[in-house]
Amino acid sequence: MTFSSMPLLAPGRRLGVVAPSGPFDLEKFERGLAALSGRYQVEVAPEAYGRHRYLAGEDHARAAAFQRCLDDEGLAAVVAARGGYGAMRLLPSLAVRRPMTLLGFSDVTALHLAWQARGLRSVHGPVVTQLGAQPPEVIARTFDVLEGRPVAPLAGLEVVRAGVAEGPLLGGNLSLLASLVGTRWMPALSGAVLLVEDVGERPYRLDRMWTHLALSGALDGVVGVALGEFTDCEEKDAAFSSAEVLHELVGSLGVPVLAGLPIGHGAVNQPVVLGARVRLDARARQLEFPEGLA
Repeated sequence: MTFSSMPLLAPGRRLGVVAPSGPFDLEKFERGLAALSGRYQVEVAPEAYGRHRYLAGEDHARAAAFQRCLDDEGLAAVVAARGGYGAMRLLPSLAVRRPMTLLGFSDVTALHLAWQARGLRSVHGPVVTQLGAQPPEVIARTFDVLEGRPVAPLAGLEVVRAGVAEGPLLGGNLSLLASLVGTRWMPALSGAVLLVEDVGERPYRLDRMWTHLALSGALDGVVGVALGEFTDCEEKDAAFSSAEVLHELVGSLGVPVLAGLPIGHGAVNQPVVLGARVRLDARARQLEFPEGLA
């Protein structure tokens, strides 16, 4: 699959903020807004402050706010306030009629996958509530990615299976990938370097989700795997780690696998463009971006 270019931002451009998933902590949200507002003209959808059980408002309100952003030709990008749960509930209600830069991660993966299924690029990176707590180099890289400047390779920590792979970077949060199997919003992963990360999932659940992907055929043709962080995924008092379980599962694909990339729910969440062609050099422990980002 080929992926269309991503609309690029420039300082002072309009940027929309929506809450497609869960409600957010106001203090963390305002810190993230301050980081964005120092560079762009940020417009927060009024519905973003809503609450309905574990969601940031009822589905119709969250979908309406998101659709307004998608239809506003003056907006260069839309950023998710936070993850949590709920974005996949909006998928049937959203009409993506043109390329739109989307920034977020975790539950926002449901939207990223819908973008990927349409051949659109998007940015897997900090949501607003996470952005304000990120180190300056992550904020700077986020601006570089949104504005289309070249970025340095990302370094991984562990070679699970050596080798080199090239292809579009697809994926995101593992639990959302597994949840969207069998829906029209799940992109074909053949030929892709697959990115996965997660938080709070015990080893047996990581096993179940990965095995579901494998049994469904969704992993057929994947050329490499980039493992981000799997935060708070350990089983108490277990004689094995989540990394051991995951590396054994992913390594069985027989493709290059690099683990420990600074992507996900940890203290550092480096942004990457989903749909952009990457080079995964597991031998050198690097994820490289040879073609540029947009």
